[in-house]
Amino acid sequence: MTAASEGAVLDCGGRPLSLDRPRIMGVLNVTPDSFSDGGHFLDLERARAHARQMVAEGADVIDVGGESSRPGANPVPLEQELDRVIPVVEALAGEVDCPISVDTYKPQVAQAAVAAGAGLLNDIRALQEPGALEAAASLGVPVCLMHMQGRPQTMQAAPEYRDVVAEVADFLAARVAAAEAAGVPRASLLLDPGFGFGKTLAHNYQLLRGLDRIAALGLPVLVGMSRKSMIGQLLERPLEERLAGSLGAAAVAVFQGAHIVRTHDVAATADAVRVAAAAASA
Repeated sequence: MTAASEGAVLDCGGRPLSLDRPRIMGVLNVTPDSFSDGGHFLDLERARAHARQMVAEGADVIDVGGESSRPGANPVPLEQELDRVIPVVEALAGEVDCPISVDTYKPQVAQAAVAAGAGLLNDIRALQEPGALEAAASLGVPVCLMHMQGRPQTMQAAPEYRDVVAEVADFLAARVAAAEAAGVPRASLLLDPGFGFGKTLAHNYQLLRGLDRIAALGLPVLVGMSRKSMIGQLLERPLEERLAGSLGAAAVAVFQGAHIVRTHDVAATADAVRVAAAAASA
């Protein structure tokens, strides 16, 4: 971890998240079409039960998403996303002690989710949607800014970079500057290099190797590689056989300076992250 972010404490809507060690973000997709768990947790009771299970397994944050961002996914209408996300956030706010994150780029969803009890915004568009910067500044909760080349519908068509690590770092630095200019405190920002979002297989592993250069920007780094095609393509494994590869990627990311690992497989990832963190700090 970088000196600037090591030991930081994020105030997630009154629920502190200390970054004194790498943390686990459990994925809760309340969508019919997410690439890994689409349709599994559309029912409110199943979503609540899965969130409680992830907390019991070691999740430090629960990330609730109501719109799939898998390659080729189409946007979801605002009201439909609200209908999916807000009841889950409201329920979890009264049931789990850890911070609740909302995975959205729509400022209206962010505002409603924070009002319902969410304490962190996870934005794949890095506050580029109209009104998103202003909403983030007014809501006063931490925001994760992610890099994506293009949009989910087309991002994997033909992604190109001269230097993927440098270009991702430059983009994130520019979005940090924009957020600060809009009134979002620097201490409330996190960075996500966006594995799988407009990157080829080679780009993803170049980015993983160079993740320390993203961490060198001095802000907490969140990574999400769980079960993704960068694991499946490399190992030639279907979704249900990508756990071991995902754990390897998570361990490398922590060793390279990641602070939060987003995962579908909380218990196993928590173990892998703990081992990687011990080696990184030894």
